[in-house]
Amino acid sequence: MKFDDLDARMRVFETAHDHCALPGLYLVARLDGRGFTRLTKEVHAFEAPFDERMRDLMAQTVVHLMGCGFRVIYGYTQSDEISLLFHPAEGTYGRKLRKYTSILAGEASAQFSVLLGAIGVFDCRISQLPREQDVVDYFRWRQEDAGRNALNAHCYWHLRKQGHTVAQATGQVRGLRTSAKHDLLFEHGINFNNLPLWQKRGLGVYQESYEKEGFDPKRQQTILTQRRRWKTDYDLSLGADYESFIRQLLAQESE
Repeated sequence: MKFDDLDARMRVFETAHDHCALPGLYLVARLDGRGFTRLTKEVHAFEAPFDERMRDLMAQTVVHLMGCGFRVIYGYTQSDEISLLFHPAEGTYGRKLRKYTSILAGEASAQFSVLLGAIGVFDCRISQLPREQDVVDYFRWRQEDAGRNALNAHCYWHLRKQGHTVAQATGQVRGLRTSAKHDLLFEHGINFNNLPLWQKRGLGVYQESYEKEGFDPKRQQTILTQRRRWKTDYDLSLGADYESFIRQLLAQESE
């Protein structure tokens, strides 16, 4: 059998189940760390429940992903997860989802591992969202999840540091209402409302415009030019303001 014939016959098995996102759908990739609880609490001595070193590793990984060949207009991270919002017109690889998931998971795992100096692995999935409102709701969902996780994590690790076992701390936190969790922390000198916003809301990465000073040799004068750069936002807004922020990002890229 000639190679061209063999290649055509065998390539069917690779591509028969290719799924491509339809044009017009918004795409959001979500990456999750595999076994990161053990990695960050047992293998490496990161501070619990939150550590600025881990925060910075995740932020740098997000910046890397936003420049690895896809048109990503917003990156968001909380805990060990990353969400990436693609430009509405993104069409790389014919919008083949297996390409997106495999490349992003590989890039994230490689970058994080290099930064950490040890192996850290991510998986990846793609949400295909038909409406702008779905995009807004997606990021509102992940941010609300961040707040819930932060409250639970602070309560859990406070109890652990007080001598409770894993089972005792888990059971006690699970049985408390939100207000009771706040009270538990407040009784021990922790006001959850005063904790850093990035712990409760996650952080975002997006492009911002700025003026850069230069020199025009022809006119022999200083000039200002508009440039773009990645901004890591540790103080994201909340609720309706956050929804407006996401809509503004989409509107800017549609112009």
